[in-house]
Amino acid sequence: MANLVITNVHVLKPDGTVEVSNIFISGDKISKIDNSTANADNCTFIDGRGKFAVPGFINAHTHASMTLLRSYSDDKALMDWLNKDIWPIEAKMNNLDIRAGAELAVVEMIKSGTTTFADMYGPNMEEVAQIVEKSGMRGVLCRGLIGVFNGDEKLATNVELFKNWHGAANGRIKVMFGPHAIYTCPPDYLKKVAKIAAELGAEIHIHMNETQDEINGCVKDYGKRPFEVVAETGLFDFGTLAAHCVYLSDNEIEIIKAKKIRVAHNPGSNMKLASGIAPVPRLLREGVTVGLGTDGASSNNNLDMLEEIKLAALLHKVNTLNPLEIPAFEAVKMATEYGAAAVGIENIGKLEVGYKADIVLFDMSGADWQPCYNPVSLLVYSANSSSVDTVIVDGKILMQNRELKTLDEEKIIAEFNACANRLTK
Repeated sequence: MANLVITNVHVLKPDGTVEVSNIFISGDKISKIDNSTANADNCTFIDGRGKFAVPGFINAHTHASMTLLRSYSDDKALMDWLNKDIWPIEAKMNNLDIRAGAELAVVEMIKSGTTTFADMYGPNMEEVAQIVEKSGMRGVLCRGLIGVFNGDEKLATNVELFKNWHGAANGRIKVMFGPHAIYTCPPDYLKKVAKIAAELGAEIHIHMNETQDEINGCVKDYGKRPFEVVAETGLFDFGTLAAHCVYLSDNEIEIIKAKKIRVAHNPGSNMKLASGIAPVPRLLREGVTVGLGTDGASSNNNLDMLEEIKLAALLHKVNTLNPLEIPAFEAVKMATEYGAAAVGIENIGKLEVGYKADIVLFDMSGADWQPCYNPVSLLVYSANSSSVDTVIVDGKILMQNRELKTLDEEKIIAEFNACANRLTK
């Protein structure tokens, strides 16, 4: 028996077609999609007329609490940006800062249609887990591990995060291990991470091949490219989400395929930092799972997944001079179906019977949705996230008519700005 029904809504089907139908939700799952009627005495109705229902977006790589550093440092090369500006101020962040940054990030993500996010950051990730639990979102969380400084201590905090939060919030929280990158985590340290993660049955979230300088440094230090070095540590043997993957050799692509490594493509951040353009069309053609991420709000500078969808569709067209690369629906799948596979969560990313009821309704009444020849095309090339009207996760309404139901936006913004001002004064 359905407890929530979205009526007369344009539904994005898994094959990319769109039909007007009713979506029936029982508990946390989609129980039916058709034009039958429901018992009005036993369920809540949402009028879906003029709305477009799509799977909730999955942000496959971000650093949520980095909202605190949005616009703090821009237009710099990656390593200068990290070493001179970002890492020094991050070292000053306390529990309150991490919480405030994550709360604002979650507000921004819900309001732009994101229902799941994969987050890697510093200490105090328990604060982020609490926000995920309170907000109703899904979170794939890990402690960002810098192995060259107090690495064992940081690894221990990731273990605690896993033991305390993996599977929490009715299964909405998943915990991974987060070795930052090969240039901050030497091979011997990666072996430690791999051993402990394997013992716990945890997966890995890591930055890989983001810049040419990173690759050159790895070759200089170890005589091999990053994927070749990391593969020898065993880190890739039990499920890996690799962020960026901008510069890949043929052999590294073979490693990605052999180890079933999933890639998080971050077009906005890679463009802003001038890191380069990942070979996404080739990866997709060769069967690699490629999701989309925003990266952090200080290198993007927003958490708007609809913007990443558009960038992914446009960037690879102009890079290959081929307008057929990454069609609109393929870009949407990178943020939904492929994103679910990238973060390793089953039964999300599609509007299909038996899947979790993670649903976003876009309001198609605005000028940017007219005329409506093709809702998928409009979503990718025309609309913006201000069209997000309703967000549902696990069958629960997190936002309706652009009103948040689980969070106090005004209070969060005030507390956030107090933290940001104290950190950067």
